[in-house]
Amino acid sequence: MSVVMPEHDIVLEARRVLDGATGIHLRLLGGLAIAVSLERPALLPRTYNDIDFITARGEGPKTVKVFEALGYEGDHRFNGLNGHRRLLFYDTANERRVDVFVGRFEMSHTWPIDSRLSAAENTIPLGDLLLTKLQIFAVNEKDQRDIFNLLYGHKLTDDDAGINVAYIAKLCARDWGLWRTATMNIERARGAAQRFQLAPEDEAIVLSRLDDLRKRIDAEPKSAKWKLRARVGERVQWYEDPEEIG
Repeated sequence: MSVVMPEHDIVLEARRVLDGATGIHLRLLGGLAIAVSLERPALLPRTYNDIDFITARGEGPKTVKVFEALGYEGDHRFNGLNGHRRLLFYDTANERRVDVFVGRFEMSHTWPIDSRLSAAENTIPLGDLLLTKLQIFAVNEKDQRDIFNLLYGHKLTDDDAGINVAYIAKLCARDWGLWRTATMNIERARGAAQRFQLAPEDEAIVLSRLDDLRKRIDAEPKSAKWKLRARVGERVQWYEDPEEIG
């Protein structure tokens, strides 16, 4: 069977991989996932260099076979050591890397997404997708563009049909560290709005949704564990330093 090599256009390539990922739960993460989720062009366009996915726990070996069949070269040493939680593949022709989380999203903060992979098509659910950006302690301009694009392109909802704010609020109410970073990034995003020089009506939509999200997070009753950790506050580091790979 001949192998079809990766597309040069990164969005087309992401869709090709999703179409070819038969027999596994594979969903897009990151800024590219946000771009794919939108029904119209992004409010704040940006470039994408790599592709990030997540697959279900236990599906690592199947995922390796899928990517090899799609024309990718696996990082055999890394995958052999870390395949239970993370996989790396390379598109050498286009000088791109694909990072696949296995069962669990791990960056500045961690929460289980494995059970939610069937709740949406192509990408992880929009609430989780927003959280993957809000949880970044060292957030950069690209991340803030992604936050704006997602909030502009999708409504806040109480279910997974949109950005599930009830779900986000509940996760933040259980985990003080996630709450601290997420609320910090909501305020950072508000402060960045003027720099992007958006049309007033577009800026108003994003800021309104940021404010509504913050209100829902603040109103959610906090767990005993959250309250106990809140007493310590920022005296102890509350986020992980993501590992650098490659």
